[in-house]
Amino acid sequence: MNPLQSTPILHVSKLHFNWPAQQLITDFSADILPGITLVKGGDGRGKSTLLRLLAGALPAQSGRLQINGMDLQTQPVHYKNQVFWADPRSDKFDQMSVLDYFQCQQRSHPHFDDTVRADAAAGLGLAEHLNKQLYMLSTGSKRKVFIAAAFASGAALTLLDEPFAAVDAVSIGFMLNWLKAAQSGSNRAWVIADYVAPDGLRLRQTLDLGD
Repeated sequence: MNPLQSTPILHVSKLHFNWPAQQLITDFSADILPGITLVKGGDGRGKSTLLRLLAGALPAQSGRLQINGMDLQTQPVHYKNQVFWADPRSDKFDQMSVLDYFQCQQRSHPHFDDTVRADAAAGLGLAEHLNKQLYMLSTGSKRKVFIAAAFASGAALTLLDEPFAAVDAVSIGFMLNWLKAAQSGSNRAWVIADYVAPDGLRLRQTLDLGD
């Protein structure tokens, strides 16, 4: 097993974002290393908001984000090409078939691996859904489509928001086994937002937003 590198994939400096009536992310700084980082916290503490900020999908009010030296403000395209993020609550891709969605993600991520995508889709039980539009899928199946794309993306930074919610036990087992294998000697950083640490995964670090 190769040791994980100690050079941060993502550098976050003094990130600040508040909703009009809620103080949420204030002066947040962190270095996200290769391996799995857990972002934990109670309801309304900003887990999903933080992932959207790290993805560049929500503009911070101040602060700096850099992936492998690429700055979000000055090099947004290069930054976002290194991030995989799919909001599990979004209906943005609902009119696409599952295969069309995978092809869309392949165009967006230079290191997308279609063999990994096919293996992940099979392991997550998506074979019968490939030609269906996403709006036709259950919440769990739609989430599994996003997970399969995340695994295949090859992105330096992969952001997963409660990836095990509404997913069947067999698929959760596949996801955990895949993540265990993927984190060994990997140069990818995985940020998982959830209430508790996933069973059996070795975390590189935990960012606690509080209860």
